[in-house]
Amino acid sequence: MSSHSLLRTRICELFSIEHPIVLAGMGGASTPELAAAVSNAGGLGVLGAAACGPTRLRAWIRKTRELTDKPFGVDTLLPASVRRQQQLSDAGDTDPDFSLDAHRAFAAEFMDQNGLVSAPSSDRETDDDVDLVLFSEPFFSAQMDVIIEERVPVYAAGLGNPGPWMDQLKANGTKVMAVVGAVRHAVQVASSGIDAVVAQGHDAGGHNSPVGTMALVPQVVDAMGDVPVLAAGGIADGRGVAAALMLGAAGVWIGSAFLASEEAGIHDFQKQALVDASEESTVVSRSLTGKPCRVLRSSWTAAWDKGELKPLPMPFQSMISDPVMSAAVNGEREDVYPGIAGQGIGMIKKVRPAAEIFADYVDGAQAALGRIAS
Repeated sequence: MSSHSLLRTRICELFSIEHPIVLAGMGGASTPELAAAVSNAGGLGVLGAAACGPTRLRAWIRKTRELTDKPFGVDTLLPASVRRQQQLSDAGDTDPDFSLDAHRAFAAEFMDQNGLVSAPSSDRETDDDVDLVLFSEPFFSAQMDVIIEERVPVYAAGLGNPGPWMDQLKANGTKVMAVVGAVRHAVQVASSGIDAVVAQGHDAGGHNSPVGTMALVPQVVDAMGDVPVLAAGGIADGRGVAAALMLGAAGVWIGSAFLASEEAGIHDFQKQALVDASEESTVVSRSLTGKPCRVLRSSWTAAWDKGELKPLPMPFQSMISDPVMSAAVNGEREDVYPGIAGQGIGMIKKVRPAAEIFADYVDGAQAALGRIAS
């Protein structure tokens, strides 16, 4: 058996792709240009649409279709914690812990101390999205309506369980996967009839698991039986792909390496921060979204480590952090917001086209599998 045939897995058949390499749906970074580049290279590009209102989401889906005739996916968040918090809010809960005033004052003081100037308010594409609070229950529902109406080839739940929408997604022929960080979460989403799961370990950038990738993946594989598993977290080259397959995964979900692509929707100063970073440059912090999220260390994460205030739960912490991060991006302040990435970033040496990064993954995996076979 050739190393090339070893790269043909059930994931390739499931998603109608050439190689079992899937772009992680990184919010804001996995743009139509990046998703299309990965799909055109033979993998599955996935739009990172977590923060896209329904108008922008529809535009992104249609733009991706203009850039590729290959399958692609859309990733959004469906966190149960937000639904629970929405229920508390609807019930008139006035828990003082959810007062935003002290946290807004903390953020304002941070901006003042760091010389940050408020960024111009971002223009919404149309008035359709203005009344939707980011990462709120109505926001998620509006996103899912668009995903169903547009009949996307693949849908990925970056957080939470897509079960409530499964019948409509399946009726459209949409393949559905979910990102999980524990065996029990994998079992929960599998019961809803999911097509694949992404086992994302502690090494990963963004929202991740307390369990390391190497330990998590084989345990999720064992629990899933016939449901294929994609491995995620710290897989920064082709050797990582080969290792994931050895652990029983049927493919990989790759994020950080593609952040350093020409097509990624992050700023040049953040791409340079990735190139300059080492394996020790990240920290898991709740200071951005309210959920544990692996990010590059910054003065913002340090301020929350030292402060008496604790980050608020999702979606409230985003209301506190978003104006600060917008100001940091506007001022190209790498010290405040260098970005979100996983522990494999020490292997990123330069910014390159996505197709070149993809080809290196394929070639490196084939070479590693060839060495094992021989």
